[in-house]
Amino acid sequence: MSGVRPALRTAAAIGLVVALGTGLPAYAGETTGGDSGNTDPGRSAPGADSANGKIGAHIQIRQSRTGRSGGSTATATSSDANWKPPVCWYEPMYSADEYEKFIKDAYGGAREPAASYAKKRDEEDYHKGDKGLWWQVQFRDDDYSTACPVTTDNWEIWVPPADPRPDPNKLTPEMLSELAYNSTKLPTPPVLLSPAADRLIVNLGTRVKLDSDFDRVWTTASIDYKGVRLAATTVATPVALKIDAGTADADPKSCTYDLVKGAGGYTVDSGDAGCNVTYRRSSGSGTYPLKASITWKVTWTDSADPDGPARQPGLPDGLSTFEQDVTVKEIQAVNR
Repeated sequence: MSGVRPALRTAAAIGLVVALGTGLPAYAGETTGGDSGNTDPGRSAPGADSANGKIGAHIQIRQSRTGRSGGSTATATSSDANWKPPVCWYEPMYSADEYEKFIKDAYGGAREPAASYAKKRDEEDYHKGDKGLWWQVQFRDDDYSTACPVTTDNWEIWVPPADPRPDPNKLTPEMLSELAYNSTKLPTPPVLLSPAADRLIVNLGTRVKLDSDFDRVWTTASIDYKGVRLAATTVATPVALKIDAGTADADPKSCTYDLVKGAGGYTVDSGDAGCNVTYRRSSGSGTYPLKASITWKVTWTDSADPDGPARQPGLPDGLSTFEQDVTVKEIQAVNR
């Protein structure tokens, strides 16, 4: 797909927007932001609590509370380094008459290759009189160097009510689930250290304890536009806590606890569980990066109901991580 990238950049610069002179594709509802879902707080769904906004032209994002009042959150990290959300997709955008107006407004007086693109649509008569909608390519972010598997002469496609061979890039609940996953924010694990992070001593046990319960977090991505209604909800359930001491000179170097559901949410599977880390060597003039991570089991369902049946293919586990520097000192004993 690397060969698509220059073509996409060319189309973005001179294909769709020659007449407009904006330097960006002339698709409606253009997005802004980076790779975290392009959420726009100004478009939050009523009653939602966090990570709410909009992606593409008409996809709405709504997330539940993260379960920790005032706690820090971070965009979910996939446990599979090779997993990526969709770069682009087709969304329903125009009726035949609306599309004709869009093309004539955007491409009037345009030079090549935009002129040929507009002529092609005009020769198709914009599918006026046919039942269906024009669907238009939308992007997850503004980084057009990322390959989008959409040809530059098909920024819009005609989709009839009964689509016998749907385009592989046409928006589906599975795609929505991946966009929801990519927009999910998870609470970072709060841990308490005893002694405190700047007072650790060589060969003295350091207690690392989870200082909160967690609940599942769900995120819904949905579209309801021109009669097209699709939704998908991802549900992240905390399943394990891992503590990493940040150095091989510690005993243990890491420890992992299962999380179980209790009265207040998911917590470590023991009321007095804690990771007692003993550092065997001083951090000298530096520090050790102690890290706490929660693994979240992520499922999805093809509706706005987080309790709907889980669908396949599955999504990778999610991770939320908190890292802090710890100073380990060595106390010299004097024998007399």
